[in-house]
Amino acid sequence: MTGPESEGLQLRRAVCPGSFDPITNGHLDIIARASKLYDVVHVVVMINQSKQGLFTVDERIELIREVTAEYGNVEVEAYHGLLVDYCKERDIPAIVKGLRAVSDFDYELQMAQMNNGLSGVETLFVPTSPTYSFLSSSLVKEVAAWGGDVSHLVPPAVLEALTERLPKK
Repeated sequence: MTGPESEGLQLRRAVCPGSFDPITNGHLDIIARASKLYDVVHVVVMINQSKQGLFTVDERIELIREVTAEYGNVEVEAYHGLLVDYCKERDIPAIVKGLRAVSDFDYELQMAQMNNGLSGVETLFVPTSPTYSFLSSSLVKEVAAWGGDVSHLVPPAVLEALTERLPKK
């Protein structure tokens, strides 16, 4: 083995959680930036049984793997349960979250404080690029469903998947 682990150094690892239904260029911006700061970035599709997604969890995982392959240090999987349990099971000390607006901060701060209180996991907030400050998966799906052009909001593989999945209007 070569690299930091063979020399007794621990890899710097973080998790980027979300539903990613579908992954957008805004998500990719945060993941790309996290991949420059950490040795390994775990992108985790959090499973919420009460929500019916446009894409299955497996489809989301495949799309994320495809569009993050160039980073080389991103691992993608799904998880059902508390994010802090995922972090504890894998010894991941940090959660990276993108913030689009002040309104995101109120909710995300509460989550960060709860997560830290439950497990000691730290949350790092990364301001979203202004280009994507309005962007959400829900908006992408709505615009695409009505035939709007979302090609500048999602990677090409996601655009193709949306085009195949949504009925033509």
